[in-house]
Amino acid sequence: MNPTVHIVDDDADFRDGLAWLLDSRGLPTRSWSGGDMFLQSLRPGNPMWECCVVLLDIRMEPLSGLATFEQLKAMGWPWPVLFLTGHGEMSMAVAAVKNGAWDFLEKPFQNNLLVDKVEAARQAALALQADSQERLLFQQSLAALSAREREVLDQLLQGHYNKNIAEHLGITPRTVEFHRANIFEKLRVNSAVELAHRMGRLA
Repeated sequence: MNPTVHIVDDDADFRDGLAWLLDSRGLPTRSWSGGDMFLQSLRPGNPMWECCVVLLDIRMEPLSGLATFEQLKAMGWPWPVLFLTGHGEMSMAVAAVKNGAWDFLEKPFQNNLLVDKVEAARQAALALQADSQERLLFQQSLAALSAREREVLDQLLQGHYNKNIAEHLGITPRTVEFHRANIFEKLRVNSAVELAHRMGRLA
């Protein structure tokens, strides 16, 4: 997977130069002349929602970078957004980062610094994608548990031992051990501690 870098800037010369720089470093790009054009291209489930990074100019017309970012957030956009700012816009960029943006970079910038920040954002996007896939697989595994296995799971998560679980559910300790082994196998864990960690992180 090679995440695309979406360049959203209303300055055509700057946009083209930035695309050339990133393309020359092996980073695939797509360019957009404004936030409105980028937003119009987005539909949940289409390829535009695949793992990517957005470089967003903070001051654009007719839709500013900040307004574009707010709409992305409202749509549930999960991928890193890096703001490009001009002189005197630092406070807006800092506020955007506090509001959930990945980072910002002030123009004019050093090429290597920009590429490094973009690559860091791409790695964060890949990590987020991997986590989302792991979460989906874990939730599918949870859904595959039988009703009795789910009851045993709930008891395990409360810290109960096999004997207590057996008494609570009216089954034998050996049956609890059988269900416990099946739960561990289906959820790909090796201990109750690991199970609790994965439930807390992925369920």
